[in-house]
Amino acid sequence: MNKKYKILVTNDDGYEAKGILSLVSALRELKDVEVIVVAPASEKSACGHSLTLVRPLRFVSVGDDFYKLEDGTPTDCVYLSLSAIYGDEKPDLLVSGINRGSNMGEDITYSGTAAGAMEGVLHNIPSIAISQVMDFTNPDGDFRLAQKTIKEVVTKIREGVFPLPQREFININIPPEKEEAEIKVTYAGYRHYANDSHLHRNPRGEEYYWLGLHPLDFSKREGVKGMSDYEAIEAGYISMTPIMLDMSAYKSMNSLEEWCK
Repeated sequence: MNKKYKILVTNDDGYEAKGILSLVSALRELKDVEVIVVAPASEKSACGHSLTLVRPLRFVSVGDDFYKLEDGTPTDCVYLSLSAIYGDEKPDLLVSGINRGSNMGEDITYSGTAAGAMEGVLHNIPSIAISQVMDFTNPDGDFRLAQKTIKEVVTKIREGVFPLPQREFININIPPEKEEAEIKVTYAGYRHYANDSHLHRNPRGEEYYWLGLHPLDFSKREGVKGMSDYEAIEAGYISMTPIMLDMSAYKSMNSLEEWCK
């Protein structure tokens, strides 16, 4: 009897999101896989790598091997799954997504989708974050290329080895409105940020704010060879970026030592 290949799935858009449902459907088409889903009960976009320490969390079953975590973050979902569901036997692979919208450049630090993969590699589980760049004239999104891509990537990993060392994960971004696309290995682009907030008042005259959305505006990183994730998407490629959790600025250590003197 073939041993099942165990895949843990999470996301940051919530357990009912079209992206995670598309992901689960695609993965369950693969032969001899066991897919367990633990996702936030509500949307946790841009929650980063946050872990809940000040209140209890509860699994709620919503289907076969499918759970929502009440008020949990993607990091909570992975962290608790490993102890409460898997115990001593870890999953073979973790896949976080399919996110509705891009996760490129420094946005990776905000991303709950990326954070799910970060938590996976902290526990020595090969991990992938996958996001669908959106053409918001089609707000529902088309996840077919993302489904095809994740099946191919998971199959390649399963039949060989995970291509990255410990504490590194694969970050995939899928171009919008494409049926086929070539994969390009990229680096995380340099994103330009603004500060966009919108002041409103409720019927009682109390002020509140909505944070705005910024257009995707990137530039190349100086002295870096190759193509950025944003450039790849603009050119119609699938972007695949290796992300490491070590954020030490090694090149700045000597200058910081001199400054300290």
